[in-house]
Amino acid sequence: MAESQEVAVEQLEVRRHIAGTPQAVFDAYTDHVSWTEWAGFGPARLSREGVPAPNGVGAVRVIGPALSAAHEEILSFEPPKRMTYTIVKGFPLIRDHFGEVDFEPEGDGTRVTWRCRFESRVPFLGGVIRRALTRMFARALDGLAEKRFPQP
Repeated sequence: MAESQEVAVEQLEVRRHIAGTPQAVFDAYTDHVSWTEWAGFGPARLSREGVPAPNGVGAVRVIGPALSAAHEEILSFEPPKRMTYTIVKGFPLIRDHFGEVDFEPEGDGTRVTWRCRFESRVPFLGGVIRRALTRMFARALDGLAEKRFPQP
C-alpha cells in the first residue's frame, strides 16, 4: 500500500498603507512593465496582453532575470479593488501558487493587502520560501509606496 504524504499549504499576507487613491495605486501596481522601476525583482515585461489591454485578465507578466523569471498569469482584474494571478512557469520550488492583491480606501490613501498561497515542491522548505516571499513582497510594496501619486 502506498504511503500518502500530506502537503502543507503555505500562506502569507503583507499589508501597506500607500498615499494615493485606490484607482491610482491599482493602476500603478497593475502596470506590469513598470515593476522594473519599483518592485526590486529585476526586469519585468509582458509576454501576452490581457483584457482589458494590456494588463488585464489573461496577461502574462514575466518578472526577474531571464533564466530565473517567474511567468505570472492574471486571473482576475477588478479595478480599483482587486486582482489575482498564478505562476504558470518558473519558480520551480513551488506549485499551485495563487496570489491576490486588494486595494481598499484607508484614511488619506489606500491599504494594499497582498496575499498568496502555495505548496513547496521540496518537503520542509515551505516555511523558508514563505519567509523569503514575505520579505520580497514587503520590499516591493515599499517600492510602490515610494512612488508619488496625485492627491484628490
